Amino acid sequence: MFRLRSLSFRASLAILIAIATCLALSSPARAADKKKKKPQPAAEQPAGPTKFPFDPKALVWPGSPALPRIHWLDYFTGQKIDYSKLNAKQAKASWMDRLAGDQPTPEKNDSSQLPFQLINPYGIAVDSKGKLYVADSKVGAIFVFNTENHDTVLIRNGFEAHFALLNCLAIDDDDRLFATDGKLHHVLIFKPDHLVEGAITEGLVDPVGIAIDTDNRFLYVVDTQQDQVIVYDADTYKLLRRIGTGGKKHYLTTPGDFGAPTGVAVDKDGNIYVTDTLNNRVEVFDADGAFIRAWGKSGDGPGYFARPKGIAVDADGHVWVADQMNDRLQIFDQEGNLLTYIGVEHGLLPGQFSSLINVAIDKKNRVYTAEQYPGRVQMFQYVTDSEALANKAKHDEELEKAAEVRRAARANKSAAPAPEDAKPTPDKPAEPATQPRP
Repeated sequence: MFRLRSLSFRASLAILIAIATCLALSSPARAADKKKKKPQPAAEQPAGPTKFPFDPKALVWPGSPALPRIHWLDYFTGQKIDYSKLNAKQAKASWMDRLAGDQPTPEKNDSSQLPFQLINPYGIAVDSKGKLYVADSKVGAIFVFNTENHDTVLIRNGFEAHFALLNCLAIDDDDRLFATDGKLHHVLIFKPDHLVEGAITEGLVDPVGIAIDTDNRFLYVVDTQQDQVIVYDADTYKLLRRIGTGGKKHYLTTPGDFGAPTGVAVDKDGNIYVTDTLNNRVEVFDADGAFIRAWGKSGDGPGYFARPKGIAVDADGHVWVADQMNDRLQIFDQEGNLLTYIGVEHGLLPGQFSSLINVAIDKKNRVYTAEQYPGRVQMFQYVTDSEALANKAKHDEELEKAAEVRRAARANKSAAPAPEDAKPTPDKPAEPATQPRP
């Protein structure tokens, strides 16, 4: 019996040794297999300008089959960036460098040499040469863009001027630049060479929106805290009058009064358009400051407002309103009837907006919009009424020509002679006419 147990023990021991040997031989293979299955790090994507999954220059408003009145053109975010330097492979730090807290040489960047980018753009204006001026309070500078090649220079805080809270911009026919500063309670005036020429301080508490009537030489400044539009002589800077009742802490809703107004624009007849922001409406006044009309209600649908701020008037007298909370750029006629709009939902794609805060239109009918959170300015091309009529006439002419071609083709097909195979010959008599079935 003892012998049987001994034999059984020996057999079990042999089986255990065999299993251990198999595990030992297979473990390197399994380790190699695990090594092969180790996930590889994803390849780094090269830095560069934003790429869109479509051609943004094909964007038009309204869409087909209507003839387009607005085309998307371009966008601006700041000074040019050399992305090749950003893609340069950084040297690996040794353990001694890491212990000492040193950075590899490529990581040691001179911040003074880094290009400036838009962070919170607000004010927009365009000079007679087509250069785009954008005020950014977070950067503390006014960006000056060449819209053709994106070359950019800056009017900087602490260098060309002193800024505390840059808001809005306006440029007159002599290319003098007017910039409102809410914290310094004044309007700075720059000469065309970007040197400060003067300042307006009289009567101002919180200047935001600004516009110039170049024909009547009136300068309109919206003072948001005072709930007023203050009118100055654009040449002598003398305070002429005020529009709206001040000192009521944004509570007034009566026609001709304001609740925290922000934007102002002037049409070719000298009428003044003001975004009455907290009242979610646009108010219109004549050149003497007399109230004419108002339109707008609180809401999130087309034609409604939720904190309208920027406003501009195009060459045809249409009124463009930038709505910050709805992120919608709406175009109205002078009576307040909605014509069309851009911006279906919040977003960062071309034609979408994120915290849309201002709008401006230049003499080439290019429309510029400023967004706060993506830090960009988009540029659109507006097709004027006369251009639209010409485009429609050309389109109708092309349709008529295409119709004539189709009519001629059908006529030629009907008048075409019978094929040679169908003609009777001495060897091939004409086929009898088909008889109806009984």
